[in-house]
Amino acid sequence: MNVAQLIGAHPADHVALLHQGRPTTYGAIRAEVDAMRGGLRGLGVVAGERVALLCGNSPSFVTSYLAALGLGAVVVPLNPASPGPELAQQLEAVGATTVLVAPAAASVWAGVDRAAVPSVTRVVALDGAEIEGAFDSRGLAVEPVDVVDLPADTLAVLVFTSGTAGSPRAACLTHGNLLANIGQAQAQTAADRIQAADVVYCVLPLHHIFGLNVVLGITLAVGATVVLVQRFDPTTALETITERKVTVLPGAPPMWVAWASMDGIPADAFATVRLAFSGAAKLPEETAVRMKERFGVTVSEGYGLTEAGPTVTSSAGLELRPGSIGKVLPGIEVRLVDDGGEDVLRGDPGEIWVRGPNVFTGYWHDDDASGRALTQTGWLRTGDIAISDDEGFLYLVDRAKDLIIVSGFNVYPAEVEEVLAEHPGVAEVAVVGVAHPHTGEAVRAYVVLAPGAHLDEDQLIEFCGDQLARYKCPNKVLFVDELPRGVAGKLLRRELTG
Repeated sequence: MNVAQLIGAHPADHVALLHQGRPTTYGAIRAEVDAMRGGLRGLGVVAGERVALLCGNSPSFVTSYLAALGLGAVVVPLNPASPGPELAQQLEAVGATTVLVAPAAASVWAGVDRAAVPSVTRVVALDGAEIEGAFDSRGLAVEPVDVVDLPADTLAVLVFTSGTAGSPRAACLTHGNLLANIGQAQAQTAADRIQAADVVYCVLPLHHIFGLNVVLGITLAVGATVVLVQRFDPTTALETITERKVTVLPGAPPMWVAWASMDGIPADAFATVRLAFSGAAKLPEETAVRMKERFGVTVSEGYGLTEAGPTVTSSAGLELRPGSIGKVLPGIEVRLVDDGGEDVLRGDPGEIWVRGPNVFTGYWHDDDASGRALTQTGWLRTGDIAISDDEGFLYLVDRAKDLIIVSGFNVYPAEVEEVLAEHPGVAEVAVVGVAHPHTGEAVRAYVVLAPGAHLDEDQLIEFCGDQLARYKCPNKVLFVDELPRGVAGKLLRRELTG
């Protein structure tokens, strides 16, 4: 098997990619991938080498990704907006030998200290990027080379994530992991899964596992069309959805929040959309309700993580239950367990454990972190807390590592956030624990006010006190202009400090 074979059987004249108004058919992309694969082999790239991609959402990313995988190389997709020192650290951490750089990332690559990455011996400039000492991808000597057929447990990608074990590290996902999760996500009724006739909007970054395997992977697997978008602008996105007749709309919560709260959007703005998904972070319940009420769009929330390839649950095709992440996908096992590793009673919170062919093999060269994430029987400890109802619907409670313990009592930040978010003057909120000399930890809230709102912290603390036990209420509220989020829209609690 090989993930690169995803594009092999689709009609040559069907459009695979739309980028900046230009279509690329499956026939064209197969030819481009074949040429790039031969070019990389001509440079000496062989199976097992780590090939880094420094490229945004563009056809070049897709071509490079599939070409490198086709050789049996290990792809390391990196954030092209990362600072040079961070990129150098990541490249050296995985021993990358080759870096493929798109024009938009050329200046970023210029900020990488080459002396700090001695493992890198080849730099390839994509699409004419001006990079000193790099090979021009357009001038690579092409030698015919077939896609390598690989065992399922062959490493395919290394994706950096803070994941289940703290600081960022590279999660190892095999060809079998990625293909298994594509199959699991597609094992739903035809109406609730992506089909060949669909047009899929992709603003989620392809260097993130959500964009890489859920959006790109599934779209290519079924022979549909993916619209590649570099960055999100709510107004421009609505124009694209209408013009391109987008039928499948995946995104992170900030995208849905922007549209749900935006004035002047016509009620039929999403008339072509038949499937809408949210992931990467918890979707505010009021956002899901507003999208349904204003536009008739049912936003199906799911749950996943890089280490699971990533999708674990989905609510696509199920009854809309705001706050639920749906049910477990076919082919995946899930347990909710207590601190001792025992299954909790239905309705009680427990850590989500996941097992299946989609679960990663560990972290790159980090046995300790891998051992903390994976049990000896193959269960992935996610660090996420959830409850299950009598019908098998799951509801996220919080991250285990984000748990706040006040005077011995557990406080889940999400619970406090949900209460504060109900205040009409609050646009966004994040809650963290901070050290306290008397109670061990205390609750602190970071709040972004709604436009025109004027509040002080005492008002919000009192508002919480009307609905939560006193120990759960924040003893400090800080007002900020925005909350720190990752490229996929996930809240970065670790960046919130006192």
